[in-house]
Amino acid sequence: MASAVCARFLLQRTTQGFLFSSRAAPAFSSPFLSRAHRLGPSDDELYQRTTVSVMQKEPGSGVMILSYSPQGFNISGNRVLGPCAVLPPAILQWNVGSYKDITEESVSLFHMLEPRIEILVLGTGERLERINPSVLALLKKKGIAVEVQDTPNACATFNFLTSERRLAAAGLIPPPISTALKVQE
Repeated sequence: MASAVCARFLLQRTTQGFLFSSRAAPAFSSPFLSRAHRLGPSDDELYQRTTVSVMQKEPGSGVMILSYSPQGFNISGNRVLGPCAVLPPAILQWNVGSYKDITEESVSLFHMLEPRIEILVLGTGERLERINPSVLALLKKKGIAVEVQDTPNACATFNFLTSERRLAAAGLIPPPISTALKVQE
């Protein structure tokens, strides 16, 4: 079969190159290589199911916020009580009680870091709250992007940024009991 296809291919050669005929048979005549093949119920297991098994956590993937509660956070297995500053690889208590306490002085630890962080994620508690514009202006002047969100979304954003290996930090205020999340391991 292969020699017949090769002979037919060589016979169709012209002086300007190769002439491809619509009558030429494909080298492999499998329904799986044909564009007209439609997936059926029997093909479900071959084509439509994908599973991923993570055998080992990637080394150096950074800290992850596993859960939060009104009392604090579980960050990479470390229980942190109250508001915290996540400055990979360090986790610190953050001396703020509410979003009103986020001042130029309280964010100073974020812009003194080396290497400089790219983005600071601020979690303001149960809902998104407005941060003092002078604080945002200071961080912008220092070259740090700021993302202000409610704490549940801030935790997810921080995890996403660190999984992409971005230089990110987070300042988090625990949410009240109505939005608490516990992850069962």
